[in-house]
Amino acid sequence: MSKSRRAGLLAAICTAGLIAGAATPVFAESLADAIALAYQTNPTLREQRANLRALDESVVQARSGYRPDVSLGASYTSQYQKYGTPQGSVFTGFSSNYRGSSTSAALTVTQPLYTGGQVRSQISAAQADIETGRQNLRTVESSVLTQVIQAYVDVRRDIEALRIADENVDVLQRQLDEAKARFEVGEITRTDVAQSEARLAAAKSQQASARAQLAISRANYAAVVGQNPGDLEPEPSLADLLPGSVDEAFALAEVNNPGLLAADYAEQASRARVAQAKAATRPTVSLQGRLGASGAAQNSSDPFQDYDQSVSGTVSVSVPLFTGGQISSTIRQAQERNNADAAAIEGARRTAQRDVARAWNQWLGARAALVSNEEQVRAARIAFEGVRQEAQVGLRTTLDVLNAQQELRSAELALINARHDEYLASALVLAAVGKLEARYVTPEQTLYDPAVSTRKVNHSFGWVPWEPVVGAVDQVLAPRVGPAPDEAVKTAKN
Repeated sequence: MSKSRRAGLLAAICTAGLIAGAATPVFAESLADAIALAYQTNPTLREQRANLRALDESVVQARSGYRPDVSLGASYTSQYQKYGTPQGSVFTGFSSNYRGSSTSAALTVTQPLYTGGQVRSQISAAQADIETGRQNLRTVESSVLTQVIQAYVDVRRDIEALRIADENVDVLQRQLDEAKARFEVGEITRTDVAQSEARLAAAKSQQASARAQLAISRANYAAVVGQNPGDLEPEPSLADLLPGSVDEAFALAEVNNPGLLAADYAEQASRARVAQAKAATRPTVSLQGRLGASGAAQNSSDPFQDYDQSVSGTVSVSVPLFTGGQISSTIRQAQERNNADAAAIEGARRTAQRDVARAWNQWLGARAALVSNEEQVRAARIAFEGVRQEAQVGLRTTLDVLNAQQELRSAELALINARHDEYLASALVLAAVGKLEARYVTPEQTLYDPAVSTRKVNHSFGWVPWEPVVGAVDQVLAPRVGPAPDEAVKTAKN
């Protein structure tokens, strides 16, 4: 579907919702269905997966440093010259000419034998970058699922709010009709009728607002999930996935929070790049073989009249002696970037702890509010029925009935909001501890496995049998990747 058609469809949906209220659903849909559809089609997730597949190629590119480089070059040169000798100051014409051609071709194979550990460190950095990308994908997935859950419970909340608003209008309309009838027989005054009319007008205004909010929530749902909401089933409980205590939540976030893990892998990548920068001070060794052929011809159409062949092999050793400070500057730069990444780990840990604490307390507050609102609705319903019966025997005024009706509807709205907030808070707790993912929420569906792409590109064209041998040689006298920040601190203390 084109962008213009989709935009037109969403606009039509919103307009229809504003004019006629929520459309009658034609199919049932569960939260698992919504998550499954978003998991497969959400553009943000698809974009992040494509970025991760592109990142997988960095390991292949790094491993190419162990593999031979083969090139073929060829050239053909044709030359034509004329010679003339002047007689004094007069040019009498050309006395001779030369026609010649030459052809050459060469096949060159260059095999790195030792890079001082540069390739090994580059591979380690690329692998850590891929792990960082996988954790970033988990973060995006958690964010998308949070949006799906919020959109789902928003629509269900707004459907209930519109139902309450509709019931409120119906009840107030009946009360207005009853008030008019009682006014006609002189039981109440014109003031009572005016009060009923005012409450009905306010209820109709709230009804219109509820209808508009439902249309907005339906549009948000379609944008996140990929289709318009149908008859949404009650959301399933998340209690089985929630940690048993706040201490368990903190411990789970320490080992499973994707933001914290991404920061840790980013630090590993920058540590490997420090070793890569230091490896530039080591010598490099390469082997080159060349098979060449050349031919030349004079005053002949055969370019291979004089034909030569050559085969050569060269072992090259290069040792950097002076680079104007470039290598030392690169090493310092890599070390400072690693220091920054090490500090980012602590920042990510504090952020994860803050998110857990905030989500957990929001959930506790929402759960307590839910219990209180359930009791409030029960009491308000009993009070409303009592006031209405007392009004029928003249013990209560019309205003008392209207106030009791308003308190009941307010309590019912507070209850559906409390249910919405409690469920969303549960999802935020799961997101903070790293468990708001499809593999936990909807494990029965087919999950995206980023390792499939990694294995595919690692076995792509270019691998050579002696690559492990070259890799083993490259580790000799190569700079070692330093310890993790926590290990370095422990070593310094000892």
